Amino acid sequence: MKLGVSACLMGSMCRYDGTNSKDGFIVNTLGNYFDFEPYCPEAEVFGTPRPTIRLVERDNDIRVVTTYDKVDLTDTLDESCEKNANRIENDYLCGFILKASSPTCGMERVKVYKEINAPSEKKGVGRFAALIKEKYPYLPVEEEGRLKDAWLRENFLMQIFAYRNLHEFIDSKPTFKDLVQFHTDYKYLIYSKSTEAYKELGNIVANHDKKDVEDILEDYKLAFLKAINEKGNIKKTYNVLLHIFGYFKKLISKEEKEEILESIEDYKSKLIPLIAVIKIINVYTRRFDVQYLKTQKFLNPYPKELALRSDVKAYK
Repeated sequence: MKLGVSACLMGSMCRYDGTNSKDGFIVNTLGNYFDFEPYCPEAEVFGTPRPTIRLVERDNDIRVVTTYDKVDLTDTLDESCEKNANRIENDYLCGFILKASSPTCGMERVKVYKEINAPSEKKGVGRFAALIKEKYPYLPVEEEGRLKDAWLRENFLMQIFAYRNLHEFIDSKPTFKDLVQFHTDYKYLIYSKSTEAYKELGNIVANHDKKDVEDILEDYKLAFLKAINEKGNIKKTYNVLLHIFGYFKKLISKEEKEEILESIEDYKSKLIPLIAVIKIINVYTRRFDVQYLKTQKFLNPYPKELALRSDVKAYK
């Protein structure tokens, strides 16, 4: 599966002035794990270079107009955005990274101007970004600017890897037994998002109404995508760590128990990053050969080289 990316972030010279906004994290880091599919609705219809555009409030409507000569380009841009949004369904994406602040791609806080000489307000959403969220509400979507925040970056990467795993799982034509195992493997990751979501998913897997596997998979897919769309936090993650500790507490010494619990409390107090606790848990998982934990996606949700859990700011 691929990541959709605003083309300028990949180094394409498609910005209004013929330059790019190449992002090192996307190209040099995520490029090791994903193929990219570039999108630029503006360049497709207006070419490069081109006049700058902005969002302008007119008669309680937000329009797209050129900055200097005030030409209304809304309908032309919207057609291009619609075409590109429809492309997403066929491009087999597991996430999308958009260019921040863009009147086309900005997810939030895009400047909206008045027609009269007045200060702009950061209250707009890019035309393409809004369409993506409308058509694909559970597709993982972020801006490159927001990915500088360790908490948002960790949540987004966890979401896109889970999104990819789910779709690859469904494409494998799984049985009910396979679904039970998949659900089991994601238990604590889903717990770290929402206990209510895990209960809902558990009821779907239980299949009290005796539905066909295809119908169950469709129900499970929607509930799973809703669950991973939730943001994790310290409180929920702390509770998951205590649950996992329960697998060892009868097998280890008093001193070892104190060591694990102290590290969990230190994580809760933001003294150490989550990866420090996970490393201790993985040591005991291997030592006692706890098969149930060995397959838990919570402990290894993405390649360790991404080092997303190495920052205390990755959790709030």
